[in-house]
Amino acid sequence: MSATEERRARMVLSLISEPGDPRFTDLAHELGGARLLEAIRTDPERHQLLLAASARLEELDLDAELARAERCGARFVVPGDDEWPRQLDDLHGAAPLNERGGVPIGLWVRGPLRLDALARSVAIVGARSATTYGAEVASDIAAEVGLAGIPVVSGAAFGIDYAAHRGALGAGAPTVAVLACGPDRAYPVAHRPLLDHLAQEHAIVSDAPPGAAPTRIRFLSRNRLIAALTRGTVVVEAAVRSGSLTTMNWAERLSRVTMGVPGPVGSAASAGVHQALRGGAALVTSGADVLELIGSSGEHLKADQRAPARPRDRLSVHDRQVLDAVPVLSGAPVESIARVAGLSVLTVQPALARLRRSGLVDRAPRGWHLTDAARGDVDDGSTSHVQRQEVPTIDR
Repeated sequence: MSATEERRARMVLSLISEPGDPRFTDLAHELGGARLLEAIRTDPERHQLLLAASARLEELDLDAELARAERCGARFVVPGDDEWPRQLDDLHGAAPLNERGGVPIGLWVRGPLRLDALARSVAIVGARSATTYGAEVASDIAAEVGLAGIPVVSGAAFGIDYAAHRGALGAGAPTVAVLACGPDRAYPVAHRPLLDHLAQEHAIVSDAPPGAAPTRIRFLSRNRLIAALTRGTVVVEAAVRSGSLTTMNWAERLSRVTMGVPGPVGSAASAGVHQALRGGAALVTSGADVLELIGSSGEHLKADQRAPARPRDRLSVHDRQVLDAVPVLSGAPVESIARVAGLSVLTVQPALARLRRSGLVDRAPRGWHLTDAARGDVDDGSTSHVQRQEVPTIDR
């Protein structure tokens, strides 16, 4: 069987089957497109599925459908092509019972970006009714990920999806829209300019053929492609019953990295994300977090955020104990400091000498007190309450 015949058979199957129907996708994956199409043509009575497909096959005007695809500039990518994203093969057998899934029979693609470039991509999805906070976070994460050369994949919907595409485009990074309708249709209509731009400069992908309308079941089917194409999925804002969570569920089934951006604790728009975080999804707040999680070992490592080092950070436990007992303003004798610190005078005296060399304490006629350098720590609230109090003096 030639590659051309297999491609043509899969194209026909794509036109007569529902995207993501596991009965078709599994048979095509196991038998090959040409053998499955031959069974539909020669022995449709063997199974109700084949009989229904045979009826649709009789009504198919393949030349008209090919002309439609050519007019919109769509190409058909199938398993075995150099461009085929091999990570999609992980979909075989991954679908739960009675749920859409399976390796797509083929993908309809518009745009110059090759699909094999998505092996290191990231999906960013979320609520359609996004808040300003969610849209800004999604855009910023997409831009930071994109600047690292990682393609951003989303669904071109309102809200978080649009913000993700916008962030990637603003960073000059590749971005791909995966649709629940044919690649020639603008859905939502308001995003036609975005989709036209992606078709010219990036890519639009669907396992629904040109002309296919968006339906609820096709959105659920589309989500598996977003998860499978990418190395990890980030959800930014999702209500408890959000469709974006199905993308995250698919990512988890496929052993991809699942990530969520936390929102305000009382926000219904983030309630689904918070549940996912409790369930084990990684918490991310920036593109750097995402890059570290999806990167190879030792790649995109993020430095721990630390406050600037201060002189007191290098002190021993006893020296810190003594420093905390030194009054802020008025001086105190060694005996008073030792009493407050709970240490002996013999321990406090050499500690004060060390602290003086470090520039943290000084001695005046009335006794020991903190220097300006040490008082700076007190002013920003980084030291204990004890230090703010005047230490009672003890008569010699």
